[in-house]
Amino acid sequence: MLESLSEKLTNAFKKFRNKGKLTEKDVKEGMREIKLALLEADVSFKVVREFIKKVTERAVGADVLESLVPAQQIVKIVNEELIELMGKSQAKLEISSKPPTVIMMCGLQGAGKTTHSGKLAGMYKKQGKNPLLVACDIYRPAAIKQLQVVGEQLGIPVFEMGQISPVEIAREAIKYAKAKGHDMVFLDTAGRLHVDEVLMEELHKIKEETNPTEILLVVDAMLGQDAVNVAESFNNLLDITGVILTKMDGDTRGGAALSVRFVTGKPIKFVGTGEKLDMIEPFYPDRMASRILGMGDVLSLIEKAEQAFDEKQALELEKKLRENTFTLTDYLEQFRQIKNMGPIENLMGMLPGIKPGALKDAKIDEKAMGRTEAIILSMTPREREKPDLINGSRKKRIAAGSGTSVEEVNRLLKQFEQMNKMMRQLTGKNAKKHMKRMKFPM
Repeated sequence: MLESLSEKLTNAFKKFRNKGKLTEKDVKEGMREIKLALLEADVSFKVVREFIKKVTERAVGADVLESLVPAQQIVKIVNEELIELMGKSQAKLEISSKPPTVIMMCGLQGAGKTTHSGKLAGMYKKQGKNPLLVACDIYRPAAIKQLQVVGEQLGIPVFEMGQISPVEIAREAIKYAKAKGHDMVFLDTAGRLHVDEVLMEELHKIKEETNPTEILLVVDAMLGQDAVNVAESFNNLLDITGVILTKMDGDTRGGAALSVRFVTGKPIKFVGTGEKLDMIEPFYPDRMASRILGMGDVLSLIEKAEQAFDEKQALELEKKLRENTFTLTDYLEQFRQIKNMGPIENLMGMLPGIKPGALKDAKIDEKAMGRTEAIILSMTPREREKPDLINGSRKKRIAAGSGTSVEEVNRLLKQFEQMNKMMRQLTGKNAKKHMKRMKFPM
């Protein structure tokens, strides 16, 4: 996500860092590099012009030019202006004081409305809400079926009335939601391949009939500059309340993320980060700016870990490590929870110090985690509890059963023993001594 933009901005900042003291001429030359990086990332020209103007005005001030570390000051200014550009702070979904909260999902065909209606409903179901999905797209082949499949996977009911008027479907769905106690209603409306009068007229009627709490525009970030034009058109005709950017995990240049808020005046509320139904995140302008500038996103990483790791399990794990009763079954459970956090490349990209583009050619073997899982599952319960029992013949059986090699089985057992040994040191009598050696405060 935004890898190319991040890399180009990092290269632009190098020009400042190599100068020491900066002159106004140096700043303006550096700003040209930043301007080109933004334009190549498909950021709207209008947005780039305004952004560069603001950054330049601040960067040629005495505080920067007379600073001992002017390059750092410029990075700080760019970071602050990026946050300002994308909306200052997180814009939360408005929840109606009188249920149900009606969320009208709109956008062009192929943007991901149906999937993201489900993703959003699933997110709020986890927060204790009782959502209802509504099939208002009666035109696209299999659209109703697709929503039903998504609803079934998430355990969320889907309201549909076949091929009748979408306005009537929306109206009846809200009556149904009130009767059945659903406190959130997600209207999956129809899209077109382009904005047209027929589409907008229908959406207008649905809006008038349902008086939605939120009108969320689902925009495909891969469209680049066109995504901004789509957002502007929908906003002018419907007065949207927010945007969901989809396909932010793809090979997108990032222009939409930086332009949509400025052009429409409406916040980006969520971003889709993958195909799985739990891959949706609230949009935080400050965190996105940090990622763009290669500063990482530790807060999002912590939140992913909290979602993946059960608190009760974490306490039990701590106890097992302390009492030296940690088994290969526990080891497998930790692997599975890490997998639940998403692709390793995405997690690594959230760490500070990982330079933009550094992971582009990295060979992160996601399949190795699958092989580890297969090896452990090929062991008997007793072997998982007592790895010392695993002799040569058992290793051959485990390798054959998991489709791996004896060498891979040996490697796993060695890693497990090394981890156990380290944990014994850190939790045993010598813990204080080891902590001091590692310069950890006690």
